[in-house]
Amino acid sequence: MSASRLWSFVLVRFRPEVYVSYGVLWSLALEAVASDHWRPSPATVARAASVVLTLLFLRMLDEQKDLDYDRRHHPDRPLVTGAITSSELRSAMMVCTLCVLALNSLLSVVSLVLATLPLGYGLALAAAERRFPAVRDGVLVSLAASYPVQLLVSCYLYVSSTGAVGWRAVPVVLVFAFAFLHFEFARKTRWLGMAGERLYSLALGPALSGTVTLCWAVAAVVLIVSLTTTWFVVLLVPPVLAARRFLAGTSESWPLPAAMAFVLLSYLSLIAYGLR
Repeated sequence: MSASRLWSFVLVRFRPEVYVSYGVLWSLALEAVASDHWRPSPATVARAASVVLTLLFLRMLDEQKDLDYDRRHHPDRPLVTGAITSSELRSAMMVCTLCVLALNSLLSVVSLVLATLPLGYGLALAAAERRFPAVRDGVLVSLAASYPVQLLVSCYLYVSSTGAVGWRAVPVVLVFAFAFLHFEFARKTRWLGMAGERLYSLALGPALSGTVTLCWAVAAVVLIVSLTTTWFVVLLVPPVLAARRFLAGTSESWPLPAAMAFVLLSYLSLIAYGLR
């Protein structure tokens, strides 16, 4: 495995300023809203690093799963061009797994077990997609099949940081579920699309897909407000403005910067709430 080739892959397909920031903020925000009088600790660093490594593991796995699709729709991606090989990605995935195990062995047995579940689920899903093409090719079926990975990561963060599972776990986990789904739908919602593209707007129709995208943000903010009893309803400004532009037809696709801003501001607001 070439370190330089792997780093080049990371810069293109796992941009640190996006994915590392997302993983760290996700970890901090979930801990912040899950705990009373939260303060970050060395364990917080270990959990955040574990989440980032898990996201990288899943990104490398997806690159291999999507190789045939990328050959048709994204011929410039590293695995398609030969800038990196599947063997190199598998080796890097093994390193990620060992690092996740090492980090969580410092926390608790429960953390160690829960941290492995998203990795195992990702591998099981890859096997299912090879056996059942509909799981891979149908955008809505694929979402339903792959989405539990995100829930598993949030559950890991909640249980590892609080040491318990109570009623509060449900709304906390759902906040991050809905925020993720808002961004997921936003990046795959357009008025036009090529046949065969994995777009929610092709499966649902652009108007319905745009409406659903907005609804995920509304659901997330409703839960944030109920958990924090704050004025965080202002978080809806970016998605509402984006919905107005998209549904009016003045934007060909859902404005992605607005979706990114919504997730970023939501997580930062929760971190600020936890540090109050």
